[in-house]
Formats: sequence, C-alpha cells, structure tokens
Amino acid sequence: MAVAIEVAAVLFLATVIRSAFGFGEALVAVPLLALALPVEVAAPVAVLASITVALIVVIQDWRAIHVRSAGWLVLSTFAGIPLGLWLLKTVPEVAAKAVLALVIASFSTYSLARPGRYELKNDRLAWFFGFWAGVLGGAYGMNGPPLAIYGSLRKWTPGNFRATLQGYFLPASIAGMAGYFVAGLWTPAVNRFYLLSLPGVTVGIFLGRAINKRLNARQFVLYLHAGLLGIAAILLVQAFRR
Repeated sequence: MAVAIEVAAVLFLATVIRSAFGFGEALVAVPLLALALPVEVAAPVAVLASITVALIVVIQDWRAIHVRSAGWLVLSTFAGIPLGLWLLKTVPEVAAKAVLALVIASFSTYSLARPGRYELKNDRLAWFFGFWAGVLGGAYGMNGPPLAIYGSLRKWTPGNFRATLQGYFLPASIAGMAGYFVAGLWTPAVNRFYLLSLPGVTVGIFLGRAINKRLNARQFVLYLHAGLLGIAAILLVQAFRR
C-alpha cells in the first residue's frame, strides 16, 4: 500500500505538470517511479497515465488542436525513432546528453534574452522537429523538448500549445504501449498500479487545465523556457554523474 501511495503521488504531480504545460512529465514520472518500482513496471505505468492525460485533454479541448501540426509531428516522429535506437546503441550517453543539454539551454537562454526574435509562420519545418522528437524518444524516451521548441517558435497560445501536444502524444503513447504489450511488459502489476493512481491522475488533469487557463502568453513562455532549462540541467547531471 505504501508503494501504491507513492506511485499515485508521483503520477499526480507528473500529470499536473503535463496538463498545465503540455509536456515534461516524463522527466518527473519515470525517475521517481523507478525508486519504488522496477523500471519495466514504472515505464508502462507512466505511459498508461500519459495516454489518459492526452485522451481527456483531446476530448476537452479538441478545437484548440492544430491538427495539421500534430499530424506532421507524429508522422515524422516515427521516422526518427530508428535513428534514436541506433544512437542509443552507438553514441556514448555522456556525449549525447551533454550536447542535447547545451542545445536546449542555448535556445531557451536566447529566447528569454531576445523574446519574439524568431517565429515560424507555418508547418513547413514541423517534420524537422518531429523527426528529432522521434530520435530523442527512441534513444532516451524524451520526445518533449523538440516539440516544446517548435510550439514556442510557432507562438502558440497556452491553450493551443497544451492541446496540440496532447494531439501528438495520444497516438505516440498508444504506439509505445503497443510496444510494451508485444514485449510482454504490460502486466497485471502495471494495470494495478495504474488503476490505483487513476483518481489522482484525473484530478491532476483538471488542476493542470485550470493552471494553464490562468497563464497569459508571457507567463507561459517564461515557465516554458524555465522548464526547458531545468530539463537541460537534469540532462547534464545525468550525463556526468556516472
């Protein structure tokens, strides 16, 4: 029961973050869940929660989804996954995570220092960001940063940002869960921890939505880049702690 409470608390926190900002829960959920559960249980539980968040947000706010953007991002993600798997096997983790952290930190620092300098007016480069989301997802389960950078450059409103990313994460997470099923990792233990956490996940979705609606565009951009800088810091710690 103590483990179930810990899992529910972690998924509640991760869900609030995901529902408020559209991404970022993976760096909270899986590492903290892995302290209480085997990784082969923690990862599928987190993905089931991700599917729940994305499904409810899509149902709630489907009108706010940039469908074309989400479609291009999803399709190009699947193209990037094989390269991510190759990188995972061949490129030293220290180098890959350090470079990624520097790229993310540089972009967010520049965006905060020179807000509004660059803007993408259309979806012509969506494939590029979706592809790199697939690469990072295949290598490290970290699709979010390229998607967040793309949404930032498109100047989406907080509501559009949140909804469109869930339009992306819903099919991507379903595909991921299918992979766990094929690998035999969708087990009764996964279902048990997910169902015990579902009430908290549901509350977290609506709490995150309320937070999102209270943020104006300027606040959202500040929190978005602060979150990306936090991700960059975590990546650097992960890269050099070994």
